[in-house]
Amino acid sequence: MSQLHLVFGGELVAPEKNVFRDVSKIHLVGMFPNYETAYLAWKAEAQRTVDNAHMRYFIANIHRLREEAKPGSATEAMSA
Repeated sequence: MSQLHLVFGGELVAPEKNVFRDVSKIHLVGMFPNYETAYLAWKAEAQRTVDNAHMRYFIANIHRLREEAKPGSATEAMSA
């Protein structure tokens, strides 16, 4: 099975919440064929915006959307 990862980010309403201030300004970094390349892209953007505490970048495992029979990751239950 092939993997697919989306790296995206933007400014949050508050550093402790995962709610974007303006969804029309979400930065789509790109789609990547594996976690390693997605991680490198995520890390570059996170480091580029390190001075802004409201900026956050995320890696979404797009390939998991097709695995409906499997349970979600443990991080899904940790929403604030």
